[in-house]
This record gives sequence, structure tokens and C-alpha cells, in this order.
Amino acid sequence: MKKSLLIINLGTPDSPSYFDVFKYLREFLSDEKVLNINPVLRFFLVNFIICPFRSFSSSKIYKKVWHKDYGSPLLHNTKELTKLLSVKLPHVDVQFAMRYQSPAISSVIDSMLDQNPDELIVLPLFPHYAAATTGSVYKEVSRCLADKWVVPKITFINQFYDNKSFIDAWITKAAKFDVHSYDKVIFSYHGVPNSHVDNVYPDSLCSDNDCELGITEANKFCYKATVYETTKLIADRLNLDSSQYIVSFQSRLTNKWLDPFTDDVLEKLPTQNHKKVLVFSPAFTADCLETIIEIGDEYQELFVEAGGETLDYVPSLNYSDEWVDSIINITKLDKEDV
Repeated sequence: MKKSLLIINLGTPDSPSYFDVFKYLREFLSDEKVLNINPVLRFFLVNFIICPFRSFSSSKIYKKVWHKDYGSPLLHNTKELTKLLSVKLPHVDVQFAMRYQSPAISSVIDSMLDQNPDELIVLPLFPHYAAATTGSVYKEVSRCLADKWVVPKITFINQFYDNKSFIDAWITKAAKFDVHSYDKVIFSYHGVPNSHVDNVYPDSLCSDNDCELGITEANKFCYKATVYETTKLIADRLNLDSSQYIVSFQSRLTNKWLDPFTDDVLEKLPTQNHKKVLVFSPAFTADCLETIIEIGDEYQELFVEAGGETLDYVPSLNYSDEWVDSIINITKLDKEDV
């Protein structure tokens, strides 16, 4: 059986220039799965208010993270991951795409279908389902396939937050740190609007479902519930009890997003005599602007100014051998395909 594997990451500007950042932000924020407001209002806000002004500040930040040899860290990490997967899966056509900008999902799918596979496995590189990430990828993949005369078997993997090999990969990353020497461990996840998690529940709100306590039939697709579950699985493996760690959310646009906010948590910790802190960010499988700059630069400065002494960050999975093996496990590509 001829199989193809398409891994998909969020995306990145083609360069850190103002115009390329504008182009990226416009495509990203124009997605109704990301900014779910009135379409006319969204068009006006994105094109005439948010992008014209935010592109200046974002361009400066992207210039900080841009590598002189390979450019975007997110693009580099995803390319290298694809290469290693291709080596371990020599009989599988492994390619990658970005939900926003290039390489576009549409062009990559066209290239893969030219090989006439029996099955196309689609893996968005987001461990936890959210409408703005995995949901948006599903919508775009469906759009790209809708007008094809021939469509192979499609296997779409919507989340893998509790996959043992995924947790194992994070434990390997954590092994480079003496976790119990820190005053507090922070698990910082990318934030989402409260309205997005509320939309998971037909007859209630996220706050009514005790998502911090465990996975249930009602909350199994709730982003908040699944990030708490990932945290518990990692914490249990590291022998951390609940008093030793905090779950928080970063990268918010408004205060109507999931809380507590990571920056607020880090500002308060030194006043509680927690001055040595370790940060995980398990929602990010590849290091990018949010981890390298937001955590490693901005939050580091904020923490020290508040009286903190040490803020260490556990690098993302990127293209580690354990992450490559984890993807093979998650996609169920068996040994005959390896």
C-alpha cells in the first residue's frame, strides 16, 4: 500500500521585512477560524488597523529571531524534521506544508497526489486540538481536495496530546535539566480566546466542565482540558506534585483569553520567593518566535526585573530523534513502511 505523509505547521513570513510580515499576518488573521467575528468587521480590522500597525513591531521581532544561514527557525525545524522522517520512512512520500504562506498546503497536496498514493496521512503538528490551528488545517485540506477527481484514503490526525511517545520525547528533553532544583516549573501553552473553548460545548461553557481535573466525554476536544492532561502526564513522569508546577497561557491578544497569563505568573513568582524557574511549552513542537523571543527574551527580562534570578527554558522537540520516532508512532506507520 503506497502511503504519503504530510506534516503541517502554522507558517512564517517569507522574510522579516514589513511587507512580508504584513502579508503573513493578513492571511493568518483573515482566517475565520482564527478571528471569528463578523466578516466585514474582520476585513476592516485586519487590513486597515491590525496589520498596518502590528507589522512594524512584528517585523522588528522577526528580525531578532531570523537566522543568518537558514532564516525562519520554524521553517528550518520543520524542513529538518521532514528530512529525518524521509530517511526513517524510505517507502513513504514525506512532505511538509504551512497553513499560512509557503509552502502552501494546496501546492504540496497537488505534488503528493501526482504520486498517486493509496493513502494520504495528514498530521498537523499541534498536539492539542483547537479550531484556530488543527481545525483551520482541516478546513484548508478539505478545500484543496474538494475539486479533485480522485482522492485517496485520507487519514487526518486531529490531536495527540496524550500519546506516550510524544510524552517520552518531552521527558528526554527534560533530562538535560535538574527539574527538582527549580523553585517552580511553568507549563506555558499558547493561549486561545475563551469563546473558542466555549464553542466546544453545545449546552454549557468550558468553565462548567472542570477541565483542569481530567478528560471526560464532554471535554475531550477542549483545548484547555487537553493541555492540562499533557501537563499531568509530563509532571507524573518527572515526579512533580501539583504544588511544584503551574499551567499558564501566553501570546494573548486580549484579556478574554484563557488564563492565568504566563507573564502575570512570572511577575508574581519572585514575590513568593520562587526565583529559579523552569519553563516547558508543550504546545510548540518546534521552536519559533513565541518560544525563542517571547519566553527566552521578553519573559526572561520581565522575570528578572520582578526579582527573579534564573529562568530556564526546555527547548521544543524540533527534529530530535525521539520526536521523529514519535511521529512514526502517532501516524501508525508500521515497520513495513520504515
